[in-house]
Amino acid sequence: MSSVELGIPTAERMRDLGRALGRVAVAGDRFLLEGPFGAGKTTFVQGLAEGLDGPTPVSSPSFVIDKPYRGRLVLYHVDLYRLERVEPELWQSLEEHLYSDGVTAVEWAERLPDELRDGATLVRFSLDEPRRQVVLRTSEERLCVAAARA
Repeated sequence: MSSVELGIPTAERMRDLGRALGRVAVAGDRFLLEGPFGAGKTTFVQGLAEGLDGPTPVSSPSFVIDKPYRGRLVLYHVDLYRLERVEPELWQSLEEHLYSDGVTAVEWAERLPDELRDGATLVRFSLDEPRRQVVLRTSEERLCVAAARA
């Protein structure tokens, strides 16, 4: 697994990172987004949707768990923040998105069980004012190259 560490100074640069990854994304790519409030997870997903030629604006699906956006590939934007307990039926539904022919971005992905995390790209966000730090861990070289160039 390879890692890329980036300092992201602005929201626009965070969108640029997402956009760059969206341009090289392929069906089945899964992005697990971890980090505190305000670190840029939803902004990253906005760029990801743009890179997939999807509609904007993208907003956090906090109240509906997941929201699809149709572009070159379907982007499933999932937000697990509000989940206190996850029923088996919900895991089955999430599994359908995670292993679909689209691209999935999961905010608060640390709440996923290990078996749903395997093989996915981890995008860890942290606040280091005035910048955001992003660490991308993936086995996909094309994603590392796109992130480093963003």
